[in-house]
Amino acid sequence: MRIPVFAGNWKLNKKSAEACELARKLDQLLGDVTDAEIIIAPSFTVLSKVCETLSGSRIFLAGQNCFWMEEGAFTGEISPGMLADSGCNYVIIGHSERRQYFSETDETINLKVINALKSGLKVILCIGETLQERESNETFPVLERQTRNALQGIPTEDTQRIIMAYEPVWAIGTGKTATDEQAQEAHSFIRKLLSEIFTARESDKIRILYGGSVKPENIMGLMSQSDIDGALVGGASLSADSFAAIVRNGK
Repeated sequence: MRIPVFAGNWKLNKKSAEACELARKLDQLLGDVTDAEIIIAPSFTVLSKVCETLSGSRIFLAGQNCFWMEEGAFTGEISPGMLADSGCNYVIIGHSERRQYFSETDETINLKVINALKSGLKVILCIGETLQERESNETFPVLERQTRNALQGIPTEDTQRIIMAYEPVWAIGTGKTATDEQAQEAHSFIRKLLSEIFTARESDKIRILYGGSVKPENIMGLMSQSDIDGALVGGASLSADSFAAIVRNGK
């Protein structure tokens, strides 16, 4: 049985006081949840303080990104080891905004996945198609390319430290959400693809999240689908009440 996962990506929001207050409220609202995994991804600058706030909590921390080298002359970058040192268990890699605004490629994403796993972090690997790609019937080829390239060279024994996140780019921050059936179709395709890359047994254990304008109102329908194991939540994770409702409605 796959334990559901609900991850809140705070993106470029919340300075220290606000971040700690949000984390504190989430712990109060969700501290009794034992049948789901809860993850939040604050900005780099507040990770350590949020980690202190969540001391003893069941809520896990994630970095929003990382570099593919552990150290060196790479001004402005954050290594996987630095994330772990700040209290992170997870790192988000390949988010569509990183691909779109920072020119991340399948190849650099693969390097990040490899080195994050080597550093002991677990990975939330994002894939997804643009509106143009969907309207051109390229959704499945895009998902296959992104998945195969990102997971190249990953040994089977590391698969249980990877969570996939399907995020149709056209649904991120737009208010549009893939229908339950559209999301399930993509998730089912991804799971079949993972069985080809690894094994059917391993594929069945890997959790696949949906991301794209997830709200308390639509999470139940999404979670009713057989291959959707949780959500990667953006804007709605910035409200403790909203994110807590997503967790409770979805688990």
